Amino acid sequence: MSTAVLEQPKALINLNALKKKPINLAIFGRGNVGATLIDQILERQTEIAKRRDLELNIFCIANSTKAVLRNSITGNWDDIFQKNGKNYTVAEVIAFAKELDLKNCIAIDNTADLKFVENYTTLIANGFHIVSSNKMANTSHLSFYKELREVLEKNQKEYLYETNVGAGLPLIDTIKLLHLSGENITRIRGVFSGSLSYIFNEFSEKNLLFSSVLKKAIEKGFTEPDPREDLCGNDVARKLLILARELDLHNEFEDVFVQNLIPKEWQNISKETFLKHLEALDVDFQIRKKNLGENEVLRYVADLRGDLSKEDGAILEVQLQPVPKSSALGNLQGSDSLFEIYTESYGQNPIVIQGAGAGAKVTARGVFGDILRLSDKIN
Repeated sequence: MSTAVLEQPKALINLNALKKKPINLAIFGRGNVGATLIDQILERQTEIAKRRDLELNIFCIANSTKAVLRNSITGNWDDIFQKNGKNYTVAEVIAFAKELDLKNCIAIDNTADLKFVENYTTLIANGFHIVSSNKMANTSHLSFYKELREVLEKNQKEYLYETNVGAGLPLIDTIKLLHLSGENITRIRGVFSGSLSYIFNEFSEKNLLFSSVLKKAIEKGFTEPDPREDLCGNDVARKLLILARELDLHNEFEDVFVQNLIPKEWQNISKETFLKHLEALDVDFQIRKKNLGENEVLRYVADLRGDLSKEDGAILEVQLQPVPKSSALGNLQGSDSLFEIYTESYGQNPIVIQGAGAGAKVTARGVFGDILRLSDKIN
């Protein structure tokens, strides 16, 4: 008696399931953060394609004057840029993307350029989403801030900027979620600058002159090339303003009280002259240290408080002040940033977010995280 052998039907291959979502990236800014981000993306492309079914493709790398435009930029991208970079306009980048019919385009702004921010609305209107570590768009005039959101909504595009405050820390998303869920945020306070955190952690704890601590911070790459950009407090003030606007407060940069730690006579001299005379800062900071109370340390603190339920009810201050060494701010170590979020529900016990607040690797990783989150949102 013969037995029939039934052949199993071959599995049907779902061709759609094999397709990976293309994500096409135009990266503007190739300084420390931009260069680190490009390296991170190229290193992780294959793994991300396997794990997340995303094809991350860099088609544009640009600085303020030159750009490389290609179907795909891989390999030694810096060498490619040096040999093939040409003068460009943002309009040419847009035209290139349209000519190749590139889908799911994201413009990534790793500049610190106010001028470049003016291109956001044009990019959005031409099909680009935006990911940015540049704070300027969120701290320029409130009229532009609102216009940008209107253009995003009209064109159904996304704009992610988690690294604007706290580098790679999940701060802005946390504040957005609390605010949108109806939680009444009553105060936000903290040390927002990794460079100033390091400087005053070292200065408060060790028997060192301020100039020697500052030189050490410069050598470690914690400060800007001209450390006055950190010590003037404007960067911290921008971060505080961004958080205020996340709470729908109608503040401008001019509303922030900012304590500039550089004496007036040293604010407008050349960088080279300033760096040669850092010792001129020592007397003032030594007096500040001497006037500290027992178990107090110095911290450069940003503080958003007042009646935050009113559009114009906020007080925004950025200044150097003594804090108890036993407090969360007083316990800070290294170049960590720390953010205390006070809410009506949590009362006197704030939500605390703490971690590395500076550095190209940390910031680039945060930008990369925004790219991946945005890629998941795109259909």
